[in-house]
Amino acid sequence: MSKPQKKMHLNVFLMNLGHHEAAWRRKDTGPKHATDIRYFTRLAQIAEKAKFDSLFLADVLSVGKNVRHGSFVGLEPFTLLSALAAVTEHIGLIGTVSTTFNEPFHVARKFASLDHISNGRAGWNIVTSASEFEAANFSKEEHLQHAKRYERAREFLDVATKLWDSWQDDAIVFDRESGIFADDSKVNAINHEGTYFNVNGPLNVPRTPQGYPVLVQAGSSEDGKEFAAQYAEAIFTAQQTLAEGQQFYADVKGRLAKYGRHPGQIKILPGICPIIAPTESEAKEREQELNELTVPAYGLNQLSGIIGIDLSSYPLDGPLPELPPLNEINGNKSRYSLVTELAAREKLTIRQLIGKLAGGRGHRVFAGTAVQVADQLEEWFTQGASDGFNVMPPYLPAGLEDFAQLVVPELQRRGLFRTEYESRTLRGNYGLARPSNRWVSQQESNASDEIFSHTK
Repeated sequence: MSKPQKKMHLNVFLMNLGHHEAAWRRKDTGPKHATDIRYFTRLAQIAEKAKFDSLFLADVLSVGKNVRHGSFVGLEPFTLLSALAAVTEHIGLIGTVSTTFNEPFHVARKFASLDHISNGRAGWNIVTSASEFEAANFSKEEHLQHAKRYERAREFLDVATKLWDSWQDDAIVFDRESGIFADDSKVNAINHEGTYFNVNGPLNVPRTPQGYPVLVQAGSSEDGKEFAAQYAEAIFTAQQTLAEGQQFYADVKGRLAKYGRHPGQIKILPGICPIIAPTESEAKEREQELNELTVPAYGLNQLSGIIGIDLSSYPLDGPLPELPPLNEINGNKSRYSLVTELAAREKLTIRQLIGKLAGGRGHRVFAGTAVQVADQLEEWFTQGASDGFNVMPPYLPAGLEDFAQLVVPELQRRGLFRTEYESRTLRGNYGLARPSNRWVSQQESNASDEIFSHTK
């Protein structure tokens, strides 16, 4: 028998009205959509009907300076994902939560609740937060340094996983006759004492269908890649070219062995913002129409935030000014590198760079027919640059409908994407194992050691 063809994984990144910064100016979008549960229900059900693995919500804990011409505002992820869990059955539900401005117990409890509510479809996009505007909303005079944010994130995740393990799977006895609700020998305090957190535990939510939510990470700096290699099970990354995608893929997969992991334990999903039309020329026209709706002041603010320099005094038709070295950047280091390398490689002016970033903020934008989009995805998937993709519709809902109704069937025809869900859990659909409970593993190890000692 021939070996079954490997299938790609698809996540849809729902960014309110769409990923293009001018999406809100299209006639088929409305200002109330960003807070309308019926709108998000429709998007989730479109994606589930197309058999997407998961949907993903970003989250930023500030408004920033760009609200005049458009800014990321919207509903809190746990609230929205819990509502979507009730109107879907299979699609994974991934929410972004910062380790810098939260406490492990709160986050562990909320994700455990979401995993129970969804019957095993929760995922956590772990971020350390890159903006000083966020720090100012949490009584901080300055933003924690990049390396310290990752140091805190490691301990944060350690505490969260200990809390998820604090209840063994069979801890609840529910014996009415004896009056025993739970076997308290199987409910463990974690007694964590660390640099950033002191947490006793146990969690007040029993162990969940997946054990842990699927752990997702989006940083591509050196700290980010090392963190991902140690902990992440999926990575949302921004790569502009096939060669860059292949290099990133090999780099991250090559780091796993030192943590006792194998390449199949992490799914690398580059972002793609596809602008789809019946012909290539029509797709290019749609892209141009969107770009003409952009407000230069908004794009300039976005770019200034990425590189950490106010560009308002520099000519739009000139190059980027001399920039600080990467080690002096305390924001998003990976996006800083991507944007500055893109500008240098293509010799872009500030105006041209703003246009390049309008659709995906550094993620790859591709305008073409459904077949051409499928060709692009197949090339990256089969040439060692991805395990699938983080699909970023430029405008919603039409951009998602185009992908679901035109590109997905083409990928299925080529045998590259599922026609039915393999599992009812996100872990099952991603092909990931359910984590073993550390307390059970420790007890089994202790019992094995004791037996071995008696046989000497």
